Amino acid sequence: METVQGGMLLIYTVIAIIALVVMIAKFRIYPFLVLIIVSLGLGLAVGMPMDGIVKSYEKGTGNTLGHLAIVIALGTMLGKMMAESGGAERIAITLIEWFGEKYIHWAMMFIALIVGLPVFFEVGFVLLIPIVFNIAKRTGKSLLVVGLPMVAGLSVVHGLIPPHPAALLAVQAYHADIGKTIMYSLLVGVPTAIVAGPLYALWINKYVKLPENNPLATQFVEVNHDRTRELPSFGLTLFTIMLPVVLMLVGSWADIFFAPKTFPNELLRFIGSSDIALLIAVLVSFITFGSMQGFNREQIEKFCGGCLASIAGILLIVGAGGGFGGILRDSGISHEIVSTALKANLSPLLLGWFVAALIRLATGSATVAMATACSIVAPIAAAAGVVVRPELLVLATGSGSLIFSHVNDAGFWLIKEYFGMTVGQTLKTWSVLETIISVLGLSFTLLLSAIL
Repeated sequence: METVQGGMLLIYTVIAIIALVVMIAKFRIYPFLVLIIVSLGLGLAVGMPMDGIVKSYEKGTGNTLGHLAIVIALGTMLGKMMAESGGAERIAITLIEWFGEKYIHWAMMFIALIVGLPVFFEVGFVLLIPIVFNIAKRTGKSLLVVGLPMVAGLSVVHGLIPPHPAALLAVQAYHADIGKTIMYSLLVGVPTAIVAGPLYALWINKYVKLPENNPLATQFVEVNHDRTRELPSFGLTLFTIMLPVVLMLVGSWADIFFAPKTFPNELLRFIGSSDIALLIAVLVSFITFGSMQGFNREQIEKFCGGCLASIAGILLIVGAGGGFGGILRDSGISHEIVSTALKANLSPLLLGWFVAALIRLATGSATVAMATACSIVAPIAAAAGVVVRPELLVLATGSGSLIFSHVNDAGFWLIKEYFGMTVGQTLKTWSVLETIISVLGLSFTLLLSAIL
């Protein structure tokens, strides 16, 4: 078969995405199967070698699940322990007391901004989602009103605010001053999170109604607490769920404490990796949420084993989305999208946003979009002779990397499944929220550029 090139690659991609959405939304075919069928069909349609299509799909699936499967599994265990012990309920009660039911969505946004600093989006999500479920249950508010501000806060931190690992990539690539980047990113990120999170959540909630029954929410909320047992203290609960966040933050600062390549430095980096930090937190939770709350070994083992069954489907769908992204990359579609961006005669700030946005649409990964866009735009910006603050280039590129999450993004399926939404509802809520962050982030960055 003749290989498809040029603009036809983009046309085939659009057709594939439309087919994917229609098959899931209209014909109710299970997303895992649809993603496999459409991915393989796209590979055949654009002329990929037949012996390479399956390998490309498997590689994309494996690359996605290699990290996410561990993170989601450990995060779910930690969340289950928090739920069974009453820790999630304790956090919910305390936040409602502090902020009141009326302002609880603002509380979730700011908590996500803090928790999300050292961790990738998916890690922050699995840490905070049990609290979201419990607050929604206790206040009677929609999961959208409580949950969308949380994911908005995590997303803004992921793309814009160092010392988040993704944002640090751009800081290093553009040789930006990290102090100035943090200052500018807060000026841009906080108002962006406010609009995309609490304000958008209150508006879209009028038009999107979630189903009454959410099996995943039930797992983290309707647990059999022994009412004669005291709930764990707020301090103990906060210590346990913040432990992986602190470990990851310390790991990212290893070079500050010890010289690179030394044993203490490598040890801090090791325990600061997301997998190890979450593993340590789960083991600690066996004490703080387990034995200290009166649970025996058999009960703890039952909690951890039982909670994994409910996420098996999610992992398969998330992995299948990664496989679709693998086909887009290996077929040359991602390269064609980047070429299209480079042909546009744009200022460095707009170019950084545009390239990152197109790579994000093609690959589904904000981190990949940011890293790739930086490597492309940095030499172009340097050669252009136009004086642009590198800190603002970081923000423009980060904003572009967050645009319109869709079916090739693991986060899309994660949020769809946990919130119990249809594909259409996920597009109307999460995908639009991400686009608001992207466009507002660029707008505020351009405004800063005009002022500075």
